[in-house]
Amino acid sequence: MADQRNVLTGSAGRGAGLGSGVARRQGGPAHGEADVAAAPQAGEGGAPSGSPLANPKTTRAVLEAFGLSAKYALGQNFLVNNDVVKKILALADIHPNDAVLEVGPGIGTLALGLLQAGARVVAVERDDDLVPVLAQTCGTFADRFTLISGDALDLTADRLRQAAAANAPRPAAAESCEAAGVLPSKFVANLPYGVAATLILDYFERFDFLTSATVMVQKEVADRIAAVPGTKNYGAYTVKLRLYAQVEGKFLVGPGNFMPAPHVDSAVVRLVRRQLCDEKGTPVPPEDVRAAALMADAAFASRRKTLANSCKTFFSGRGAAGKHVAAQLSRVFEAAAIDPRRRGETLDCEEFLRLGRAYRAVVEA
Repeated sequence: MADQRNVLTGSAGRGAGLGSGVARRQGGPAHGEADVAAAPQAGEGGAPSGSPLANPKTTRAVLEAFGLSAKYALGQNFLVNNDVVKKILALADIHPNDAVLEVGPGIGTLALGLLQAGARVVAVERDDDLVPVLAQTCGTFADRFTLISGDALDLTADRLRQAAAANAPRPAAAESCEAAGVLPSKFVANLPYGVAATLILDYFERFDFLTSATVMVQKEVADRIAAVPGTKNYGAYTVKLRLYAQVEGKFLVGPGNFMPAPHVDSAVVRLVRRQLCDEKGTPVPPEDVRAAALMADAAFASRRKTLANSCKTFFSGRGAAGKHVAAQLSRVFEAAAIDPRRRGETLDCEEFLRLGRAYRAVVEA
């Protein structure tokens, strides 16, 4: 590997080691301590200052210094517009000491913006070649930055809890991290587009400590996330994600804001976790949520069919247990007070919850 010099200061060295790390894709160049320390911090000048890595010249210099280039197989497109970084930070509502989870930090572009805003960051990066890059670009903030190396789809709450303890604002044993408030509450990332939709839903399902997600995704995925009933983008994925979170912001990002430029448009969308309650204000149990998600899959299995026909087709193809469910669908629709002649795309999230409760009452009784 070529001489890995700090491209901002000209000093040699790879930077301090960074914990452990995962996934892939944004950009940002190597940073010397003097450069980072001189950058305006959140709270000192009001609006977020963004990231000094978010420009083509510095991103290119970082990659060249480490003998790297974007890897198509990992979906790497490095963000090179600081105005976009600042908009992401503003939409994510980042404040000093916020605990943030990032997936795909790349060379550190967004991570550095988060760190300069005062956040504590646990980042997951899949590309091992980027570990020494991140050690340099984010090294000045080593007390607030922890890297997990591996696949974001394999991330567990226990692994995240251990990583969060490393940059806790005060000493905390791994088992007490949640009580100490060091587990990430905000998910902020420029996601690998190939796994973005899966990752967002998976994290909201499994990580109940995440209260919001502000993520860069392919525009088509953002359209599905923000879709409303009766539109072409509204589907099972929309419903299942809406069971956990609601959209509270979105903006478009063109291909020219990345290096290399992707062949698709992008969008940043903000999701905020919602607490589902029934008519009496009682929190909806997880079992009802899972049943509602199952009914959403069934309702959209044959999108142009009626609920009755789509659900019958879906369950009939799932073995003896599925055929047992199919035989009771009329009772499920009756218990939910849902007309089986409707199509799935006309039902809102609350109606799918009614179907889920009815499914449990009729089928699982």
